[in-house]
Amino acid sequence: MRTAHLSYDGNKSWVSHFERSSQTEKMRAVWILLVLVATAKAKRDFTGDQVIRIDVRSERQIQLLQALETEEEFELDFWLQPVSTELPVDIRVPRSSLSSVKEYLHVHDIPFTVMIDNLQELLNQEKAEMEMNQMSEHSTRSFNFGAYHNLETIYSWMDTLVAQHPNVVTKLEIGRSYENRPMYVLKFSTGGSKRPAIWIDLGIHSREWVSQATGVWTANKIANDYGHDASLTSLLNTMDIYMLILANPDGYVYTHTNDRMWRKTRSQNPGSVCRGVDPNRNWDAGFGGPGASSFPCSDSYHGPFAHSEIEVKNVVDLVKGHGNFKAFISVHSYSQLLMYPYGYSCSSIPHQSELDSIGKAAVEKLTSLYGTQYKVGSICNIIYQASGGSIDWSYDMGIKYSFAFELRDTGRYGFILPAAQIIPTASETWLALKHIMEYVRDHLY
Repeated sequence: MRTAHLSYDGNKSWVSHFERSSQTEKMRAVWILLVLVATAKAKRDFTGDQVIRIDVRSERQIQLLQALETEEEFELDFWLQPVSTELPVDIRVPRSSLSSVKEYLHVHDIPFTVMIDNLQELLNQEKAEMEMNQMSEHSTRSFNFGAYHNLETIYSWMDTLVAQHPNVVTKLEIGRSYENRPMYVLKFSTGGSKRPAIWIDLGIHSREWVSQATGVWTANKIANDYGHDASLTSLLNTMDIYMLILANPDGYVYTHTNDRMWRKTRSQNPGSVCRGVDPNRNWDAGFGGPGASSFPCSDSYHGPFAHSEIEVKNVVDLVKGHGNFKAFISVHSYSQLLMYPYGYSCSSIPHQSELDSIGKAAVEKLTSLYGTQYKVGSICNIIYQASGGSIDWSYDMGIKYSFAFELRDTGRYGFILPAAQIIPTASETWLALKHIMEYVRDHLY
């Protein structure tokens, strides 16, 4: 049996070595726990990660890249997936996998270029710009539409917008997210009940920050132009606009606090350590078909069943409950595309020629501002087959004018579009949005 030795401490009390040892072990356990918590909450670091681009030349190369995509140990993040020889493939490659991936490409004679040499450098610059802007906004008590903002700042700005334009803007809570954050829609209306309406959502994929920022600029534009722009005023005198700027609030917060590259929701997947569902594969439109994954760790995981994600269900319930939406527009980034249904099928839709014509005219307006080039077409034919998407669901619900934008750019920065491009992006996109909304106003059904 061990003997407990007593010693005299500075507080004139006798303490056993056993007690002191026990206290030390407790302190060490607490310290380890704190380190683990800190590590769990630490921002993911992308130092040395590269984004590489492959201009695919053959079906064989597509197959080889699709095989590479299944190699889980490489932890590759396909920003643009291998689906067609018409489209480039962009891959974020972690530093630890660079040599293996480049060797694979060399062996199979697949040429590539490095688009982003060190992703963390861009993220550091983005973060520094945000911090500078926060200080500037705080000191001047202003809001900079050419900057990225966190969720709390955007929600606070919404209240300011409503206060400034109470006759045309209201803020509606349409439900709560998985992590119990409110989901706010800005409703632009001059009165009446369940008038013909246009739906616009942004940021369903949380890392596509220029989408949410474009939504903020656009909401401000609509509020300020009412009563001054004759066409917009006429539109709001007959129709309502519903705008959901943060369609994936939990994911958006997570991109600010933990992982800038997070795309999905933050729901827990039973039986898996991987969290989240791709909210644009979760709609009841060809659910679970091609272009969506049944693997919970995939960025395109469709979820256990259609509308399993509360963020999706909240929108579904609002749209169905309203019953008079005439247009449904979803805004993503990147690739500079304007698309219409279908994604889950490559067959033509009954209104294809009309939607294609609207899309081309809208893009012509967009291009007129800075010369930015967009492509127009159905999702399946212009990018790839993707089931469970929002505008396929809206179209199948009878909302004829269903469109999806992929905003700037075409890959130089991808999801890390510099804040200096927010206002140019939003300004040109507004011209296309306005054209679509005017067309809807003049062609109600």
